[in-house]
Amino acid sequence: MVELVRAGRSPEALAKEYGPSGPSIRNWVRQAEQEEGARADGPSAAEREELKRLRKENRQLREERDILRKANDFLRDGDRSEMTFALIDAEKTRHPVSVLARVLGVSREGYYAWRRRGGQSARTADDQTLTVKITAVHAASRATYGAPRVHADLAAAGVRTSRKRVARLMRQAGLQGVHRRRRVSLTRRDRAAHLPPDLVGRDFTAPAPNRVGTADVTYVPTGQGWLYLAVVLDLYARKIVGWSLSDEQKTPLVADALTMALQHRRPAPGVIHHSDQGGQYLSRDFATLCRQHEVRRSVGSAGDCYDNAVTESFFATLECELLDRTTFATHDQARAAIFDFIEGFYNRQRRHSTNGHLSPHEHEIHFNEYHQAA
Repeated sequence: MVELVRAGRSPEALAKEYGPSGPSIRNWVRQAEQEEGARADGPSAAEREELKRLRKENRQLREERDILRKANDFLRDGDRSEMTFALIDAEKTRHPVSVLARVLGVSREGYYAWRRRGGQSARTADDQTLTVKITAVHAASRATYGAPRVHADLAAAGVRTSRKRVARLMRQAGLQGVHRRRRVSLTRRDRAAHLPPDLVGRDFTAPAPNRVGTADVTYVPTGQGWLYLAVVLDLYARKIVGWSLSDEQKTPLVADALTMALQHRRPAPGVIHHSDQGGQYLSRDFATLCRQHEVRRSVGSAGDCYDNAVTESFFATLECELLDRTTFATHDQARAAIFDFIEGFYNRQRRHSTNGHLSPHEHEIHFNEYHQAA
C-alpha cells in the first residue's frame, strides 16, 4: 500500500479498491517515513505545485486509459466510425463528449451528425451499445471473464439480456475468457510425521465464515527464480483470508499465511485448517502454532487433489488469469501483482459461481447483513 501511494495513487482510491480505510493507509505511509528517517517538514511550495500538476496529469491519463481500454478489441476496421460513435454515445454520461472524441480520434461534429441521422437499425444499435457494455465488463475483469460471468455482471448492473446474446456479441468482438491448465503439485509428504485426521472429508461447505479454512502452496516463476505462494481459503465464501510469499518452500511460508488469517479474522477456538500432506503442514513448528491458537488441523490423503479441491481450484484460477499471462522479471514484480490479484480483484471483485455469482467479499457482506437483521 505504501509503495502504491508513493507511485501516485491516493489513499482514498486504494481504500475503495482494497478495503482498508484511507486514514489507515495514511498512517502506514507516515509510519514508513518515520522508520526510514524521512524528514519531518512538509514539501515546499514549489513541490506542492508540482505534485498538484502531476496529479492532474495522472487523472487525465487515467481517464484516457479508461476510454481506450473499453475501445480495445471493440472497434473493428469494417465499421470503425459507426462503432466509435456508438462507444461515445454509451460513455457520454461518464466522460465529456469532447474528451471521448479527442481520445478516439473523431470530431464532436461527426458524433452529433451521427446522432441526427439516427445511426443504424434499432437492433444493430442495441447490439453495439450492449457490446460496449460487454467490453467494459470484460476489461474490468482483466480480460478473464467468459459469457456466464459477463452476463452476471450485466444483470447486477440492471442490463437485461440473454446469456446466448452475450456469448454471440463476445465472439463478434473477439472477446473470450481464459482457460485453466493442469497444475503441478508441490506436495512432499513427511512419512515420519504423525498425520492429523481428515475433518473435511471432501465436504467443501461451511455454515458461516471462520469455521473451515483450506490451505496449499504453489509456485510462481520469475526471472530471479521460483517464488512460493501459500494461501488459506475460507470455505464459506471462497475468500483468501491469509497468504504468504517466500523464495523458500519451508514451514515459515505456511505459518505466515495462517498467522495472517488468524490476525485478520480472529476466529473462535476450534476453527479447522485443512491441507494436504506436505511436510510444512506436518512439521512440529506448524503443529505448535496451531495448538497455541486452538486451530484444529485436518489433512487429506496423499497424492489426491480432490481432498483439497477448493484450494487447487483457486490456484488454477490464479495461474490461468494471472501467472500464465504475465512474465515477472523480479520477485518484487510478482509480489505486487499477486497482492493486486488477491486483494484487489479475486476477493473483492471477481464473481464466484459457488457464491451465486457474487464476489467473496459481497457474499460475506450478505451473510452479515442477514444475521444482523435476524
